[in-house]
Amino acid sequence: MDDKFLKPYSPQETEGKIYKLWEDGGFFNPDNLKGGKKETFTILMPPTNANGDLHAGHGLVMTIEDIMTRYKRMQGFKTLWIPGTDHAGFETQVVYEKKLEKEGRSRFKMEPEDLYKEILDFTLANKKNIVNQVKKIGASCDWSREKFTLDPDVIKTVHNTFKKLSDDKLLYRGKRIVNWCTKHQTSLSELESKSEEQVDPLYYIKYGPFTLATVRPETKFGDTAIAVNPKDDRYKEYIGKEIEIETEIGKNKLKVIADDFVDPEFGTGVVKVTPAHDPNDFEMGLRHNLEVINVIDRYGRLNENAGKYEGLKIKEARKAVVEDLEKAGLIEKIDENYKHKVKECYKCQSILEPRIMPQWFVKMEPLAKPIIKEIEDGNIKYIPENYKKITLHWLKNINDWNISRQIVWGIPIPAKICKKCSEGFVDLDNLITQCKACGGDVVKETDTFDTWFSSGQWPFAALGHPDSEDYKTFYPTQILETAGDIIFFWVARMLMLGKYITGELPFDTVYLHGMVLDGKGKKMSKSKGNVINPLDLTGEFGTDAFRMGMIIGNTPGSSIALSDDKIRAYKHFANKLWNITRFILENIGNADLKNEPKITEFDKKILDDLNDFTNDITKDMEEYRFYMAAEKLYHYLWHTLADVILEESKSILTGDDEQVKLSRQWTLYKILTTCLKLLHPFAPFVTEEIWQHLPEKDSDMLIVAKWPQ
Repeated sequence: MDDKFLKPYSPQETEGKIYKLWEDGGFFNPDNLKGGKKETFTILMPPTNANGDLHAGHGLVMTIEDIMTRYKRMQGFKTLWIPGTDHAGFETQVVYEKKLEKEGRSRFKMEPEDLYKEILDFTLANKKNIVNQVKKIGASCDWSREKFTLDPDVIKTVHNTFKKLSDDKLLYRGKRIVNWCTKHQTSLSELESKSEEQVDPLYYIKYGPFTLATVRPETKFGDTAIAVNPKDDRYKEYIGKEIEIETEIGKNKLKVIADDFVDPEFGTGVVKVTPAHDPNDFEMGLRHNLEVINVIDRYGRLNENAGKYEGLKIKEARKAVVEDLEKAGLIEKIDENYKHKVKECYKCQSILEPRIMPQWFVKMEPLAKPIIKEIEDGNIKYIPENYKKITLHWLKNINDWNISRQIVWGIPIPAKICKKCSEGFVDLDNLITQCKACGGDVVKETDTFDTWFSSGQWPFAALGHPDSEDYKTFYPTQILETAGDIIFFWVARMLMLGKYITGELPFDTVYLHGMVLDGKGKKMSKSKGNVINPLDLTGEFGTDAFRMGMIIGNTPGSSIALSDDKIRAYKHFANKLWNITRFILENIGNADLKNEPKITEFDKKILDDLNDFTNDITKDMEEYRFYMAAEKLYHYLWHTLADVILEESKSILTGDDEQVKLSRQWTLYKILTTCLKLLHPFAPFVTEEIWQHLPEKDSDMLIVAKWPQ
């Protein structure tokens, strides 16, 4: 027996050496694999945001995807797992802005080119750090094909998609109402806007012959109509007429319109219509051809159209307007406890201000329809299945997508804008100089793409669409694994853009994991101080223990509580496997392990059970029940092999019947080598380390050993 097993297993001494062995051997690159199958298996790593360290959720992603990859590689597939990092646009700029704030600097006082260069240096440094962290999780991805969402070829693909959308009339630059973050000075899509319940005063204000309820009296200077429900008999006589109201900056005349949107049960059944500052009012304004009057600027302050309130921040203006309304006797009552939902920036929690501004939009309904059909036809499998219904509901109610961001960091939008009429022109070649509509001069667009627009093209962009050999060989991929909370942000967009650009679905299976919570089942956050760094756990307990702890008990779509105690338990399991190996190797002596001896009936039963167990594990792996496969392996090794078979073997191995003894030695070694193969996707380091010190094996490296049949 190798002296290695006389000492306890040390993951700290083993893991770096083993990973280097895999990497130096070129086993992560499918071009180097020797396998009977020519069939490919491709998975793309969700590109990690290159703006910080890995967190526990990343650790789960790397573990699940590495399990899939190692399993398929051992089955002989031409297996490719492409790693990547994401520039992460808005998210990274927010992180960098916090850094600037700590340094007493502001991005608004920097030249765009200087800010971009600083964020690029920051991102590339983080990117290098993240690669090292991913390797420590044991990820067997092909680093020779690593991609970054700011790679020149990726940018070219993104620009070409933008041009195709324009050519196909699926892109437009429209002056529409968007969600505006006054802190970060950018528009955000609906998906980046959180709806949160809030309690605010509901003011009942006299408007000529009416009393109406509003939470935003400060926007009244932008009112261009009064609306009632056409079926509300209380106000039928006023529909189509014009009323005059008193305001704090003079009299105003407003037309009374009828619109089905108005809820007769809300307030008094009468609402003011402010098209510039409410998305529902904006739509009403379009239906009734109403004037649009903007009274709030980009910084969240009232502008010149608000008269004496100009320059006041929204909350300050609200207070001042209410005080003046009360003095004028125009406040009938105030409901102090009105509950309603407001939209917040998902990064800074500032209340988003609806704002009309020209932005680039993608028409989503034509992109969504083919995916709806694919899902309904059963061509896309969701694990767990309830995400299928969730995705369909969203796709069937999809809105046009605002892909413009008013930030420096990201992929620039290749277009030009007319200074006179704000018309936009897609201009990949920078040739356009005059506006086709008004003849005005055009200037370069300074907006960047929403990061989900570029990452939504990840499957075909990362594989070099349309001409590379990798694209021709490995697209479409087989499965997409990611967190359930980005099903709309990312997964649905990849399906739509992938089908639109390539004509094929980018993957046919979607595996969605849940959140990783702390040991008490609470959501991790920096403010709570309960964020768990996976490398702290791998450093203390070993990567295999961390991986087993992340997988066992973790059903797809469900959240998992992560604690030191859970990971510690699987450190004991790694030690148990080490000790099992030592016992078997100590007791095989000089047995011939190449040629099967005459097997006793009792050992045949053990081997038959092992064969059934192997088939059971394989079925779990095929059906993505990794949590079950890992738990079964744990129990088989600890309770069946160690507690029962090894205990029974002690008397046989010390007995006088050499034939029975030889049968048991061969049987134990067969169990060991089979279990190492089955366990390898879950606990790759300890299994490979043991494999390297076995006296007889069918492959020099376990990572490319044949999966047991």
